[in-house]
Amino acid sequence: MSNIGSYDERVKNFSWKQAENELEYKEGQIINIGWYCSDRICEMGKADKLALIWEGRTPEQQKKFTFNDIRGYSNTIGAFLHELGIRPEDRVCLFMDKIPELYFGLLGILKIGAIAQPLFSAFGDESLFVRLDNASTRAIITQRKHVSKIHKILDRLPDLEFIIIVDQPENKSLKEREVVFNMEASGPSDHLDIYPTKAESPSLLHYTSGTTGQPKGVKHVHYSLISQYLTTKWVLDLKDDDIYWCTADPGWVTGTSYGIIGPWSLGITQCVSDSGFSADSWYQFIDRHRVTVWYSAPTAIRSLMKAGDDLVKKYDLSSLRHLASVGEPLNAEAVIWSQKVFGKPFYDTYWQTETGSIMIGNFPGMKVKPGSMGKTFPGITGVILDDATGEPISEPNKSGLIGFKYDWPARMRTYWNNEATFQKKFKNGWYLTGDKSTIDPDGYYWFIGRDDDVINTGGHLVSPFEVESALLEHEAVAESAVVSKPDEVNMEVVKAFVTLNPGYEPSEELELKIMNFIRKKLSPLAMPQEIEYLDKLPKTRSGKIMRRLLHAQEWGEEIGDVSTLEDD
Repeated sequence: MSNIGSYDERVKNFSWKQAENELEYKEGQIINIGWYCSDRICEMGKADKLALIWEGRTPEQQKKFTFNDIRGYSNTIGAFLHELGIRPEDRVCLFMDKIPELYFGLLGILKIGAIAQPLFSAFGDESLFVRLDNASTRAIITQRKHVSKIHKILDRLPDLEFIIIVDQPENKSLKEREVVFNMEASGPSDHLDIYPTKAESPSLLHYTSGTTGQPKGVKHVHYSLISQYLTTKWVLDLKDDDIYWCTADPGWVTGTSYGIIGPWSLGITQCVSDSGFSADSWYQFIDRHRVTVWYSAPTAIRSLMKAGDDLVKKYDLSSLRHLASVGEPLNAEAVIWSQKVFGKPFYDTYWQTETGSIMIGNFPGMKVKPGSMGKTFPGITGVILDDATGEPISEPNKSGLIGFKYDWPARMRTYWNNEATFQKKFKNGWYLTGDKSTIDPDGYYWFIGRDDDVINTGGHLVSPFEVESALLEHEAVAESAVVSKPDEVNMEVVKAFVTLNPGYEPSEELELKIMNFIRKKLSPLAMPQEIEYLDKLPKTRSGKIMRRLLHAQEWGEEIGDVSTLEDD
C-alpha cells in the first residue's frame, strides 16, 4: 500500500502537524535541516545504513557512504567553514559537479547556520557573477576545473573572501583568496556544535530567472523541511527499503528538495550518477543498483523515448516500482509510453523554485490522466484566477493563472534584496505562479503555458532579458531579441534574432561564434539553438521590440494587433 493511502481521506483530515509529529518537532524549537538529514537518522539507529551510492564518469568510480559517514563528513565541512570565520547567515556557494562534497557540503553549511547557495556547475562566468554579487557571497566551494571562471570575475566580488577548492593537487600553487580543503583526507568529525536555527532561520538561496531584470534569489528557511519531508513520503512514496534515484542536479531546487533533503530526512538510500545522460548508461545504472523509485524530468523521458523501445529490453528494470516526473509539462505520449515499456506510468508533479516543494501531483494509487499535472497536495489550496480580475474562477475547464494560498511550510519568504518584486507575486492574497492552467470537473490541473516570456527549456527557466543582454556584449551584435521555439525533446529552446553592426555579414561561422560566446558567458542552457539575422527588429512606434510577433512566427500563432508597429 502507498504511504499516502486514500488521497480523499488525507485531504479531509490534513494538518502539517502530522509531519511535525513524525519529525518530533514542536513550534518554537530548534529545527536544523542538516541535523535532521544526518544526526537524527543516526540517533534513530540507522547510522550504518547505506545513505549514498555515488558513481563518477564510469561505474568503476564508485563510492558508498552510510548515514554515519554523512553525519561525520558534513561535520568536517561545517567545522572547516567555521574555522575560516563563516558565521550564521553568511552565504556559502556550492559550485561543483555532482560529487559527494556537494551533497555533504550543503548539510555542513546548514549545520553552522550559514545559507547554502547551490549553483549549476555549467554556469559561465557572467551567470556566476550576477548570482554571487547579488547574494554578497562570502565563500565558494568548488573544483579546480571551475576556478578559472571565478578568477575572471573576482575583482568585481569584494565580498567573496574564500575560494575553497576540494580537489587541489598538492604541487599546485594557490592564487588569490584560494583555500584547499580535502574532505576524505580530513576525515569525518564525530562532533560539531549545531547552530540552533529556528523555523524562520534562512537555509537556502536558489536563483531563478524572470521575464525582465537579473535572476532572483529565492530565500527559503529551515521550516521548509516540514513540506519536503511529507511530500517526499506521500508523492514519491519512499519507504525504508527503497533505492531512490533523483536525476536532478542540486544546482537546481529539485536536486536539493528531493535529491538531498527529502530522501535523507526519511533515512532513505539514494543513488547519484555524475556521468551525464545517455539512454544506455541510465538503464544500466537502474539495473546495476536495483533502483526502485525514480524521479526525473520530461526532457530525459522524451530522450529515452527517442532511443527506442528495444533498448529497454536489454536491461532488467523490474526493480522499478514508482516513477515520477518534474520540471516541465509531461506530455500524454510520454505517460502512455512509460506504461507500455516499464509497465507503469510516470506520475507528473508540479511545483517551482519559489514553492520549495511539490504543490500539485499525481499520487500513488490515484487514477492518472495522461497529460494532467494531477491534483493539489493535501493542505495546499490552489485556484485558477481570472486574468483580468485576479479572482478565483469557479467553473471547470476555464483557463487562468494558477494561484495558491500562501500558507505552506516550504514557501519562499522573499527574493534576496528584492522585496518589491516579491510583493508583485501576489494578487488579492493569492500567490501567483505565472503559469496558466485549467481544472477539470474532477479537480485535475491541465497546464497551458507561461503567462510571461520566460523560456522553459528542458525544465530550466531561461530569462530572455539575460540572453539579450549577453548578446549585446558580442562585438558583431547591434540589437537582439530572444524568444522560444518549439523543440521535440526540450519542448522549447532559445532562439535569437539579431541585427549586426557595420562591418559584419551574416554567416554560419558567425552564428557559431555568437552561440559559443553565450555558452561560455551564461550556460549551455541559455545558448541559442538558432540565430536568425534580420535587417531590423520589429518595434513599436515608441521603439519597444515586439517579441510577441517573433514568438508568434516561431509557434505558428496569430500575430494579433499590430497597430502600434512602427512604419516601414
